[in-house]
Amino acid sequence: MIDGVLNVYKEKGYTSHDVVAKLRGILHQKKIGHTGTLDPEAEGVLPVCLGKATRLCDMLTDKNKTYRTVLLLGKETDTQDISGKVLCEKKVEVTEEEVQKAIQSLIGSYAQIPPMYSAIKVNGKKLYELARAGKVVEREARMVTIYEIEIESINLPRVAMKVHCSKGTYIRTLCYDIGKKLGCGGTMESLLRIKVGRFLKEDSLTLAEIEKLQNQGVLEQRIISIEEMFCQYPYAVTQPEADRLVHNGNPLNIKDMWFQTEPGLKPQPINLKQGKQVRIYDSQGQFMGVYQWEQEKARLKPKKMFLGG
Repeated sequence: MIDGVLNVYKEKGYTSHDVVAKLRGILHQKKIGHTGTLDPEAEGVLPVCLGKATRLCDMLTDKNKTYRTVLLLGKETDTQDISGKVLCEKKVEVTEEEVQKAIQSLIGSYAQIPPMYSAIKVNGKKLYELARAGKVVEREARMVTIYEIEIESINLPRVAMKVHCSKGTYIRTLCYDIGKKLGCGGTMESLLRIKVGRFLKEDSLTLAEIEKLQNQGVLEQRIISIEEMFCQYPYAVTQPEADRLVHNGNPLNIKDMWFQTEPGLKPQPINLKQGKQVRIYDSQGQFMGVYQWEQEKARLKPKKMFLGG
């Protein structure tokens, strides 16, 4: 079984679940999970976790993301993108300066109401299931953060943008909100995800490329190991007498380990603050998982363990 993370380029026409199903066939293993959905008509970076790395899915879903999108002004649809039913059309009589001002006004944190066509659950039902049944329910606004919007071109009624945002941001809804501010309506015409955390579009592989590399026996060269996913965290090794504790996933005290910035370097003190995460190895150098510092109890507690199957 392969353990690690694969940077997949999801092509148009596939759901994220389709990608996982295809990979199960290509790799001949069941334990595979994606790290956040992309709509069928969207394309771009979709990190996929394999084997033990499926325990990372929730951590990767939390990462910030960067998109390229085209906003089409003068039209609103029920899905907030071009694939949906047109609800209204208006003449676009805004200036480029007004467009820029409306876009800039949404940079920062704002309360975004998720679209009806989304996988968010309300009373146990996914919103898109309710939408397909012709129902519209009240949705609670969620705080999202737009870190940056780079306007790449304005050719009215179209506006091309690059958006850097927090997890949970709907770019469809961002386009809708910009159109609403301008008074002419707006919908998302295209979406390309170019970055998720450390994963970049230029390093991603299509399903066809993955299958070719797998048949050549060289795919593992493109898979990021679980250990490598945490290379930015401080490095700690348990004392031999504490190996039993870490093998059983128990909390650790400072006396149970020594710290290094990188394997092989001389141990050195480390400043541990509440919530700080550390990658833990046993005394034999085997990567065990990620621990998190609890200030109140002055100990490290397990956050993600990767020793077991």
